[in-house]
Amino acid sequence: MRRASIFLMFLLAPFLSILLMIKGFPTMAQSLIIPTNTINDEIIVLQQETETLGNAVFQLATTINEQHQVFAQQDEKITELTSVSSEQKHLSDDIYEQKILKILGPASYAYLSDYSEIKIFSLDELGYRGSIAKIKIFDPSAFKVVLGQDTLGKLEATSAAAKRNNAILAINGGGFYTEQRNGVQYAQMIGNTVIDGKLVEPFKDDGLFFSGINKNGQVIGTTPQSEEDIMALTPYQGVSFLPVLLKEGIKMPIPKEWQITKQPRTIIGKYANDDLIMIVVDGRQNDWSLGVTLERLQDKLLELGVKDAYNLDGGGSTAMYYNGALLNRPSEGRERPVVNNILILR
Repeated sequence: MRRASIFLMFLLAPFLSILLMIKGFPTMAQSLIIPTNTINDEIIVLQQETETLGNAVFQLATTINEQHQVFAQQDEKITELTSVSSEQKHLSDDIYEQKILKILGPASYAYLSDYSEIKIFSLDELGYRGSIAKIKIFDPSAFKVVLGQDTLGKLEATSAAAKRNNAILAINGGGFYTEQRNGVQYAQMIGNTVIDGKLVEPFKDDGLFFSGINKNGQVIGTTPQSEEDIMALTPYQGVSFLPVLLKEGIKMPIPKEWQITKQPRTIIGKYANDDLIMIVVDGRQNDWSLGVTLERLQDKLLELGVKDAYNLDGGGSTAMYYNGALLNRPSEGRERPVVNNILILR
C-alpha cells in the first residue's frame, strides 16, 4: 500500500507543478508590466536630447562651413600675395640686373644655354686691363673644378683643360707649388680642394680660404678651421688661396706684402643676386697692362657692385679662356700649366 502511494505521487508530480505555475502566473505577469507613464517620460527626454544633439551638429556644420570659406579666402589672399611677391622679386631682379649691366657696359660676348648664361666684358682701367665674366648658373653641374690632366700632382694649362672638357669658359684655380718626388716633378695643391662634393685630399688647416659653389649653384666661401667648416657649406666644387677681398660688401684686411704690389690677378666672387663673377687682370707688361694692387682691386670690385670676392692664384698663372680662345695676355708670354682649373661647361 505504501509503495502504491509513492508511485501515485510520482505520477501526479508534473501535474502539481503545472498547477502551481498557473496559480503564480498573475503575480509574475504583474511584475513584467512597465508603467506607461515611465516610458513616455523617457521618450520625451530622448526626443529632447536628440533635438539638442541635432542643433549642435547643425551649428558645428555651420561653423565648419564658415571656417572653410575663411580658409578659402585666406588661401586666395596668400596665393595673390605670393604672386605679387614673385612679380615684385622678378621686377627687383630685373632692376638690379639692369643696374649691374649699366655699370659693366656693353658685353663683348654672350652665351646662353639650359645650364648657364655668360656675358663677357672688357676691363680697361688706368694702368691695367683685363676681362670680366658675369655668369648665371642654372644647373650647378655646369660649374666644374678639374685637376691637371685629372690627376693629382699633374699640371695643365687652362685652355687645354677647357678644350678637353668641352667648356665654354675657364679660369685658373687655386694655389700650388711644385717639388720633386722620387725624381719626378709633383704639383702640390695648397689649401683645400673639393670636386663633386668631396675633399680631394685630407683637410689642411693652413689659413687659406676655401671658395667655390654649393650644391644649389650659389657661391660660397670661408676660412675653415676644420673639415666640418667646409662641409657645413654643402660644397659642390671649390679651391683655395688667399686673401679674401670682400665679404658682404666690406673690404677684408690685405697682408702688408700684398697691399702695394701690382700683379696679374684672377678673382672669383658673386653679386647680391648670386650671379657669379670671374675677373682676370693682366700685368707685368709695360706696353699693355702693369697689373693691379689688391687694395685698388677691392675698390674696383665695390664699384662694380660685387658683394663677395676671393683672390685666386695670380701672376703667371692668370688665364681666362672663352669659346676657343684665350682672352688675356699671360705675363710670361704663354700660359702657365696649373694644378687645377675652374670650368663652365657647355
